[in-house]
Amino acid sequence: MRNHGGPAVALVGTTASGKSALAHQLCLEQGDVSILCVDAMTVYRGMDLGTAKPSLAQRDQVSYHLVDLIEPSEEFTLYDYQQAARDALVEIWQLGGAALYVGGTGLYGRAVLDDFEIPRQYPEVRAALEERCADLAGLYEELARLDPLAASRMEPTNERRIVRALEVTLGSGRPFSSYGPGLRTYGPVRVIQVGLRGDFAVLDDRIERRFREWMDQGLLDEVRAVAQRRGGLSRTARQAVGYRELLRHLEQGEDLEECVRDAITQSKRLARRQRSWFARDPRIEWFDDVPLAAKRLVEVLNSPDGFVRD
Repeated sequence: MRNHGGPAVALVGTTASGKSALAHQLCLEQGDVSILCVDAMTVYRGMDLGTAKPSLAQRDQVSYHLVDLIEPSEEFTLYDYQQAARDALVEIWQLGGAALYVGGTGLYGRAVLDDFEIPRQYPEVRAALEERCADLAGLYEELARLDPLAASRMEPTNERRIVRALEVTLGSGRPFSSYGPGLRTYGPVRVIQVGLRGDFAVLDDRIERRFREWMDQGLLDEVRAVAQRRGGLSRTARQAVGYRELLRHLEQGEDLEECVRDAITQSKRLARRQRSWFARDPRIEWFDDVPLAAKRLVEVLNSPDGFVRD
């Protein structure tokens, strides 16, 4: 592998693990490090509290990228995110700085850290396939015929993945599997990843206390406000944990406290899914101690290993 571009390192971990606070403090101390938010939901304007988005005051202190890119009514694909991340990285390097990727959205992280080739969306093809989902077995047989490798990587009952694989295969004219080796294959290290672990008992307590604090700070009003914006909430924006549960209270009249408790439960489950995702990647260097993780990040940024390698 060879070094190219400029310096970069990644900090990964579950929600409420403390990675955002660590990243912000490190950038304050280092001065020339910018944060790239690896998060599927901080791209939406107005969705602030429930996404743990950096405050305006924090953004005055440290350079943050990939925040407030679009309206909540808009769809934002993984491909769109990757393109925005590439542009941000070029901007950071042109100014002579270093990039610190920070986030818990695993797929978005893989897309930028491993520089995936991501297929585009083909809405018309997808719509036609979704009309045929009653015959899911038939769709799976078609995928097995057109792209047997892709079919072998998914369950015959996974409608979402079957439709997506067929959408790309039919829309692009090339097999879905040709776009990469798959998420369970880990290549050489392009960007060093430092993982902040944390005990689940501690994380669960932080998650609950944080969500209750968000409610006290006006999260319900925030959800109401973005839902009432022109165009409402897009399909993807509505899936944000915390927002989707509070929307049930606002739109369906469900008991508020029940929705809050469910949001907290779903956040705890999200943390476990995130941990499972990251645990599969053998390239991540894990730390339980925040100061040690910070020390390692600084070491990487100040060494030849801190350059993106291809």
